[in-house]
Amino acid sequence: VQLQASGGGLVQAGGSLRLSCAASGRTFSHNVVGWFSQAPGKGREFVAAINWDGSSTVYTDSVKGRFTISRDSGKNTVYLQMNSLKPEDTAVYYCAGRGSRITVISRSPSQYAHWGQGTLVTVSS
Repeated sequence: VQLQASGGGLVQAGGSLRLSCAASGRTFSHNVVGWFSQAPGKGREFVAAINWDGSSTVYTDSVKGRFTISRDSGKNTVYLQMNSLKPEDTAVYYCAGRGSRITVISRSPSQYAHWGQGTLVTVSS
């Protein structure tokens, strides 16, 4: 499965963006999907993840109440709605999928087998 992240851009602090992660190659409706961020000079960090049917979501503390992860299985797409953006949210955002038989959400990048190319989010102060 190939993942394509899109929706990044330049936004002022307090603004919003919606990132999309579209899958091609085969359906990934049964995969756990996560979003990760990587700021300049830093490692890849967990942001949020959603289980296969959307009934369970996990967020890192810094984005709780501001970001919402969701999925549309019919469109084979996972979204990350980002509100009240802060300059410290500036990073390249990657979406990733776990293996098709794995149902547990993980915060570790090493547990995700399929990665998109990343989309840059820049938040100005």
